[in-house]
Amino acid sequence: MQGRPGTLPMRWTIPHAWDLPVEEARVVQARLAGQVIAQTTFAPSAVRTVAGVDVSFRADQARAAAVVLGFPDLGPLDYAVAEVPVRFPYVPGLLAFREAPAVLKALEKLSTWPDLFIFDAQGIAHQRRLGLAAHLGVILDSPSIGCAKSRLVGRHSEPGEAAGNWTPLYDRDEVIGAVVRTRAGQKPMYVSIGHRVDLQTAIDLVLGCIRGHRLPETTRYAHRLAGGGNLPSRL
Repeated sequence: MQGRPGTLPMRWTIPHAWDLPVEEARVVQARLAGQVIAQTTFAPSAVRTVAGVDVSFRADQARAAAVVLGFPDLGPLDYAVAEVPVRFPYVPGLLAFREAPAVLKALEKLSTWPDLFIFDAQGIAHQRRLGLAAHLGVILDSPSIGCAKSRLVGRHSEPGEAAGNWTPLYDRDEVIGAVVRTRAGQKPMYVSIGHRVDLQTAIDLVLGCIRGHRLPETTRYAHRLAGGGNLPSRL
């Protein structure tokens, strides 16, 4: 069942196993990448809740955190954490197969389904155009954005130093994301389409989640919880 803003999906269909052989996992990514919708299918002005998602690892356990914030005030409304055993090896470009099972377990615990997800991960800025934000965006059929701290693939020029400046991220001649200066004087973030959102809208919504830090508040809350910290009223 597809997620709808404000209500929880009773279930979702996972169209593949997570513990696949590496070559089969790559085939799955190539297939699901064709299902990404790179257009905004919602009214950005109607976004009232946004969720941050992050994953950490300890030994053979993955710990995922999902935090739902009000938008645009960015106060925490709901959160969930889940830990599951890791059943897929570390392979660059296939991190979704390590991280997604824990993320889905955490999402099952939410009481509020967000209007939008911002993942601390890649969207289509990925070798096969299906990073975690795009992969789970397609499975959940929910609007999603990838907002990563580092580049996985592509080339770009440096954005201007002022907050809000950005330059395209290219793979050959294709624009696969944006390199966004979220805070003056600090390293940019790598923003890309996950699902059901266009790139400019993704950039605008990420910038709308910035409150004086390089990372959006969605990521800051989720990162703290995924790392084992508590959820204060404000970070």
